[in-house]
Amino acid sequence: MREQNTSMSSLTMAFIDRIRPNNLPNERKGIKNRNWKNRIGMRLKTNSTQSLLHLIKIKAYRPSTVEVNQWAQSLDKLLSHNFGKAAFCIFLKSEFCEENIEFWTACEDFKKLTSDKDMASMANQMYEEFIKCEAPKEVNLDFHTKNTIAQSLDEPTATSFQAAQRKVYSLMENNSYPRFILSDLYRELCAAAGGGDELTQS
Repeated sequence: MREQNTSMSSLTMAFIDRIRPNNLPNERKGIKNRNWKNRIGMRLKTNSTQSLLHLIKIKAYRPSTVEVNQWAQSLDKLLSHNFGKAAFCIFLKSEFCEENIEFWTACEDFKKLTSDKDMASMANQMYEEFIKCEAPKEVNLDFHTKNTIAQSLDEPTATSFQAAQRKVYSLMENNSYPRFILSDLYRELCAAAGGGDELTQS
């Protein structure tokens, strides 16, 4: 079992940035976004599912019952929703495999880069954090996939991590995602979104 880091990396912080709410009125976004980063950042560090369930009670952050139910349709549906992705990340943290969603999210960010300099910098950072042997958040990839990434680091392209991202997505889809849908956390999130009584009081 890999050793757990005591502090969040810059890529983890980038992940937190991506899961903040973006559908609030403009005049409230600044304050709400800061609150969201602080609250979710703490949940990711403490792995407090009860705190996450408390957060869903706040109307501004609460997904609808329809949205939460849609998370059970596919992993893609789950990851397309900010709160769903945050909940899944906390579930993965409880299973000691949150590096998978962090890597997948980093790949999504990487594909959006247009500067060769930025791509080279982020590619090397991702390699050091997720790909190389004994990396602090090493993801489960075969030698060929890792070697292909290593050879592309000098001149990375938008597709440098494509094969690795697909493999990690498949791993989550076939393993962690079904367990998340059957978990107490997801059941309680469904109840909380619907205003049910199953939400544990804090």
